[in-house]
Amino acid sequence: MGLENLDGWHLIALIVAGLLIFGPDRLPRAVGDGLRMVRRARRTAEDATDHLRREFGIDVRPEDLRPGTPLRQRLLTAADEASLREPLRDLYDEVRGVAGAVERGAQAAVGAAGRGSSPGRRATSAPPRPAGRTSWDDAT
Repeated sequence: MGLENLDGWHLIALIVAGLLIFGPDRLPRAVGDGLRMVRRARRTAEDATDHLRREFGIDVRPEDLRPGTPLRQRLLTAADEASLREPLRDLYDEVRGVAGAVERGAQAAVGAAGRGSSPGRRATSAPPRPAGRTSWDDAT
């Protein structure tokens, strides 16, 4: 499981790296600790899936937990998903309409501002900003 991409050179590199990091005396114990940790993690994952199955009636398989397989496809039917999306559809349409109105208003304001300035008039700009501190030393 997961070791199909590990060839001979990778295995040799792992052994050499382990010897350099842990030394020959502590390497067997570090490998044993790592294997115990993997077994404990696997047991925890199995317990969690058993709990989900007992409590919620959800049958979770390891392939369902892969990022490429959305879990909602296994849990929701098409009707369930449609019933969840329906209340949000009206809100989405309303927000989209308001956003369109704001965009049209902004475009109209920009167009009016462009037509209002003539070549002989100087465009007004924002008032000048007060000079900021050049350093924090003058604050004390």
